[in-house]
Amino acid sequence: MKNPFAPRQWLPHERPMMPGSPSTPLHSPPKRLAYAVVGFIITLTGGLSNALVTANQQNLQGALGVFTAEIAWLPAAYVMTNVSMNLLLVKFRQEFGLRLFTEVFLVLYALITFGHLFANDLGSALAVRAAHGMTGAALSSLGIYYTLQGFPPAWRMRGMAYGVSLTALALPLARILPVEMLEFSEWRGLYLFELGLSLISLGCVLLLKLPPGDRVKTFEKADFITFVLFAPGMALLCAVLSLGRTLWWFDTPWIGWALAGGIALVATAIYYEHHRANPLINLRWWVSPGMLRMGLLMALVRFVLAEQSTTGAVGLMQAMGLGVEHMQPMFYAMFAGTVAGIVVCTLTLNPQRLMLPVVLSLLMIIVGAWMDSQATNLTRPAQMVLSQFLLAFGGTWFLAPVMFLEIGSILAQPRNLISFIVLFGISQNVGGLLGSAMLGTFQTWREKFHSSHIVEHLSLLEPQVVARIHQGSSLYSHTTTDPVLNNVQGMASLAAAATREAHVRAYNDLFLLVAAIAALVLFFVLAQALWLRLNKPKAVPAAAAAR
Repeated sequence: MKNPFAPRQWLPHERPMMPGSPSTPLHSPPKRLAYAVVGFIITLTGGLSNALVTANQQNLQGALGVFTAEIAWLPAAYVMTNVSMNLLLVKFRQEFGLRLFTEVFLVLYALITFGHLFANDLGSALAVRAAHGMTGAALSSLGIYYTLQGFPPAWRMRGMAYGVSLTALALPLARILPVEMLEFSEWRGLYLFELGLSLISLGCVLLLKLPPGDRVKTFEKADFITFVLFAPGMALLCAVLSLGRTLWWFDTPWIGWALAGGIALVATAIYYEHHRANPLINLRWWVSPGMLRMGLLMALVRFVLAEQSTTGAVGLMQAMGLGVEHMQPMFYAMFAGTVAGIVVCTLTLNPQRLMLPVVLSLLMIIVGAWMDSQATNLTRPAQMVLSQFLLAFGGTWFLAPVMFLEIGSILAQPRNLISFIVLFGISQNVGGLLGSAMLGTFQTWREKFHSSHIVEHLSLLEPQVVARIHQGSSLYSHTTTDPVLNNVQGMASLAAAATREAHVRAYNDLFLLVAAIAALVLFFVLAQALWLRLNKPKAVPAAAAAR
């Protein structure tokens, strides 16, 4: 019987990048196009899984009949299980092969999506979302593998940049999809659409299979101990970051217990991994200067880009009383910026000049956030089109060049692949959650500050305040003849205007904070580049070397 782990003989251009990845034979142009299309479909299917829920969270809340704090568990459950799954998925690909990995996880993904149609309450919906997070982690890497097959060898690095950047397209695309999907059989219309995507992806991979790769025996019993410690710990931390702002950090006892438990479990997993002979996560490599820089940069940019979520521009528009249908110009700008970022990143990627796109993308983020900080209570989505375009463009363009700054150390040591993928997943998932949680907390704090400051100056002894109350009460004079009730309505109108103004000022402070953080990141990048240039080892002349 043939040994499946026996090394294969590959031609130089066919050799897989590492065990668990497909080989790269030469394909005809039509087949390359087919691989690129399948990669696009799979990547969007995996990304839309969570993006559709995030973009339609308020509508799902009404369809399920739950409170705001309860519906917040729906996207949290997905991230809680998704963030750690790559610990096992990478080794599964390496030991059991790509084809089995592809078919098993896509079938599971479709079955779990089908299960959404039978979730009648929040509890069953949460269980299905958690299962979806585990299987959804497989689709991101699978989409990149298919995408790479669609690029010729000379463009292989650009193909990887395209595949990585494509994951950013899911959320803006989910925002511009018609809300009418929710009108079909309540919230199940959303999952019928997702089920259709998953079945299309399954059909595509069954018709067009990935080329085979090398297989190696990688699983150890100790790997599962690490997973049992690390995965629940990260899940608890994700739950704290997802629900902390909604339930408030100091008002809910379980948040403190979950935070303590998550830190303890993750610390235990790190301690256990540190003393293993063959660790699942290479912690020494994680704390190397290059990897720390890459992880920090990706997490900070995800932190900054939370500005485009309900914490930032979308939240400001909601505070103005606008619905999703009114924000479509802003959403189209986000989508266009993301597409432009993908195209520019793919076409201009140069491994020898990776710092330039990082600097330019950070400058775009700074300018976009500063433009948003000039908002007033008359600002509407049309006035935020350019700023949101710049933020989406810069955030998408930034990701791939930062990854490629350290890609050489991964190719040189393929055993660090798991560590890199786990670090990438944590920086993206936890960075985004941390950004939403901290920026949302900052916005709430500043709103209370501005509200108290405004209320202090609302005295009935001020003629302008009295005139504003009379102006508000006059609006109701046609519906009621009671002057006392009209006066109460006028005071309520003034209070609502004061609250709205406090929200606008708080969001302006938030946007300025985002611009300041992006400026600090830019300063860090430039300082690091200058330090590397000044400490670059000097070339030894050939004559001196010959002596």
